Amino acid sequence: MSSASSALVVGEFLGGLRDEGPAETLPEATAYVAVDVGDGLSYRVEPGSLDASAYLTADLLLDGVHLAVFQLTLREGGHGPVFVVSFGLLNQCAARMRIPLSAADQKQWLLGREGAWLKPLCWGDAVDVARVDRIELTVHRKGPDPVRWSMSPLCMAPDAPPLLDKPLLPRGPLLDELGQSTLHDWPSKTRSVAEASGRLRRQLAAAGEARWPAGYSSWGGWAEGRRAATGYFRAEHDGRRWWLVDPDGHLFWSSGPNCVQGVIDSTCTGLEAALEWTPHRAGPYADAIRTGRNGSLVVNYLGTNLIRAFGAGGWWSAWSELALATLRRAGFNTVANWSDWEIARAAGFPYVRPLQPRWRRTPTVYRDFPDVFHPGFATDAETFAEQLRDTADDPALIGYFLMNEPTWGFATETPAAGMVRSPGNSATRRELVGWLADRYGDDAGLSARWGGKASLTAIGERPWSGELTTEAEQDLADFSAVMVAKLFDTLSRACRAVDPHHLNLGARYYTVPPAWALAGMASFDVFSMNCYRERVPAADLAKVSDALERPILIGEWHFGALDAGLPASGIGHVPDQAARGQAFRLYLEDAAAQPWCVGAHYFTLYDQSAIGRFDGENYNIGLVDICHREYEPLVAAARESHAAMYPVALGQREAYAREPEYLPKLFL
Repeated sequence: MSSASSALVVGEFLGGLRDEGPAETLPEATAYVAVDVGDGLSYRVEPGSLDASAYLTADLLLDGVHLAVFQLTLREGGHGPVFVVSFGLLNQCAARMRIPLSAADQKQWLLGREGAWLKPLCWGDAVDVARVDRIELTVHRKGPDPVRWSMSPLCMAPDAPPLLDKPLLPRGPLLDELGQSTLHDWPSKTRSVAEASGRLRRQLAAAGEARWPAGYSSWGGWAEGRRAATGYFRAEHDGRRWWLVDPDGHLFWSSGPNCVQGVIDSTCTGLEAALEWTPHRAGPYADAIRTGRNGSLVVNYLGTNLIRAFGAGGWWSAWSELALATLRRAGFNTVANWSDWEIARAAGFPYVRPLQPRWRRTPTVYRDFPDVFHPGFATDAETFAEQLRDTADDPALIGYFLMNEPTWGFATETPAAGMVRSPGNSATRRELVGWLADRYGDDAGLSARWGGKASLTAIGERPWSGELTTEAEQDLADFSAVMVAKLFDTLSRACRAVDPHHLNLGARYYTVPPAWALAGMASFDVFSMNCYRERVPAADLAKVSDALERPILIGEWHFGALDAGLPASGIGHVPDQAARGQAFRLYLEDAAAQPWCVGAHYFTLYDQSAIGRFDGENYNIGLVDICHREYEPLVAAARESHAAMYPVALGQREAYAREPEYLPKLFL
């Protein structure tokens, strides 16, 4: 770290935090133990003391074998705004926390994983760092055991601290040659390369025997339920509930795993010493190693396991057969988002596909929200829609998602409020000024609502500082609805011009949208939402469906456990693999019973890497592990639910109702 860095002094311990004295392993560090969520450290700082600093930094080392998630908060006084950065740590591997104070303006959500410092995310309010007078570091999520970690003094640094490229590894490498955790042991752990390869070859030999449950149509719809056939998937309300209808006219309810790819990425930059074995970029394993985001080293250990079994020239085709066989055996009828949808297209297997934002001519006005009134946005929308050209006539395509969990939706402020707090004179900002002028006439009318000396000119040209009145926030929410409608209407029209046949599946919002966001989503054919709860929020989503007069598709959900060699369960957490099967059945069949719901897509086909994907997520959420061993209780439960899915949706039988034990969530 920089010699100019200044250490902060701990003011008090929060909750039941214990100081265990100097750390045994991490130099110049203190060991702490947190028994409960909320335990942590508090620092008092003089207002203005952060002005000369660019970063907050410390080195940390997490003991144990399960993920812990921390929060660092910056506060403007006891009742002022609070800026929050959440992050996790890899167990038994030193990490360097590097939080840029510039992030306190809330223009960025994900800061970027660095080594064993995992998924730093910005939450809460924008704060003025010159007014910050207290900082806290607390445990936000934890596993069943107390959290023990070592930490060097928290420092203010005038420049970016160097990356930690050779971290301390107290227990040695973290991944074995198969990509499994070395810190855990569990009953289904694969014990050798020979065992993994033999199982893969047996699975491929049996792949052709996999079939959907009885009663399915050739597209995975319900053979007994018929409607008019159009040759493409469509949505229909039958007077009782919403359905999708398959190309041959059969009722269709969509269930499938996300991320049907022959890939489980381990992001290894800064963690090279944590690997027992790394494939070479040249040679038979070349397909399983690549350069990822920001030049990172990424190793696909699922790929190396497949290459060992089937060879460098045959592993991908073997994997595609294995993957689709797993889906059929478990009863899934859809290859869901983030997948290698080309294998589904080739097999005539129903699939969805994501579209990637491409705003080459259009700047953003707040986080990832584009300047939708910019003259280049219409052209960007046309370019965006061209992604659909090659699947526009494919009957196996159910539909497409315009985007995924826009980061402007995670903010506590609306897009328009974030825009007026930002510098820059955008076309959308000028549109806001005109909109306010129509509403209030002049500066006097505006000031009466917004308070102080608010002026149309100032709103159009300068970042807003200070508080916003309740009336001002309502105006900005109302204009945010205009922005959202302009965004989605423009994209939807462009997509429909390229592809008139397939369903526009919306934006995969991360929660039930606020009114200002929902008002702009009428251009979708299906509203989609990612929903990581024990069950779908039926009452809330029924209102969404009624307001939009559209069906709803659940884009992501899952449950995991801590008994399969991964540091974290994922967003849903149950005790073991049998309970994962129970949780799956309860969620899926409850969703199928809802008259507004036309599908639920599970996240994901495979577990994540024990050392984390690009952002650090490292969850037990797969139907299949990194050595391609299926979680038998979960796959069997999925098969049972899919056999029951259509009778439940038709009201012919009751949905599964046996709840597992739900544990505190453990995810980044």
